Amino acid sequence: MVRRDHPELAAALDWLIRNRRLVTVLPGVYGRPDVADLAETRMLAACLRHPDAVLVKGAAARLSYWPHAPLQDVEVATRYTVAPAAGFLFTRRRIPSELIREREGLRFTDPALTAIDLANFHCADSIDIALRTRSATLAGMHEALRLTRKRRGNFERLRLLLDSRENPWSAAERLSHRLLRRARITGWEGNWPIVIEGDQYFIDIAFKELKLAIEIDGRLHETDEDLFESDRWRQNALVGVGWRVLRFTWAMLRDHPEAFVAAVRAEIRRDQGFSRAAR
Repeated sequence: MVRRDHPELAAALDWLIRNRRLVTVLPGVYGRPDVADLAETRMLAACLRHPDAVLVKGAAARLSYWPHAPLQDVEVATRYTVAPAAGFLFTRRRIPSELIREREGLRFTDPALTAIDLANFHCADSIDIALRTRSATLAGMHEALRLTRKRRGNFERLRLLLDSRENPWSAAERLSHRLLRRARITGWEGNWPIVIEGDQYFIDIAFKELKLAIEIDGRLHETDEDLFESDRWRQNALVGVGWRVLRFTWAMLRDHPEAFVAAVRAEIRRDQGFSRAAR
């Protein structure tokens, strides 16, 4: 409840607050004690208290494309300086209108801007998840970067987008792409779509001309049973139409990068050997 919207209830509000039926979430904005600390309550309180406020980073991610994004303080962009408050982080920042979404009284940044805001060169999960869920495109992220130019950290954000050019959908895929580029292995595409008997699949790394698929089992495969199963169905479908499939885990890429590169090169040479023999 917002005090300024109900001046006729001032006495009742004071009684509820004195008796701990309501607690202050932000000055002039109150909530029930059992929900006052919830992220959702704090997000709504920020937008009620500051009508021009825009939720950014983790709060924006939870509202748009990443329901379980890490979140401690609710980060809020406003056009003016706001006093600090427990559970909130207010930043004076102007968000271009074309990068703002609004739903049920909440204003938050578009997934393209949210993804690059959250990412850093040690962890690009926010970009990978936005690409995997197709909530944002690389082109959209580049446009968000252009619309928010002159921000500190934009050079690193640009590096991350360049590092994402082959469309990685996980940290493991991103690492595999880096290893292939470093080894100067070309002729592949990341998360390439293919339709087999009416079903669409995405090959993690596809050498289309060679019909060679590189499948990367990231960290989620260790705990997500549905993901594990779907990957096996995809592999069976690919093999059924003549693709060769190599599989690598996150640990294999991390601990034995040279073995990953060597295995891919061996498969490429094998195919080239078959091609020469056929001629």
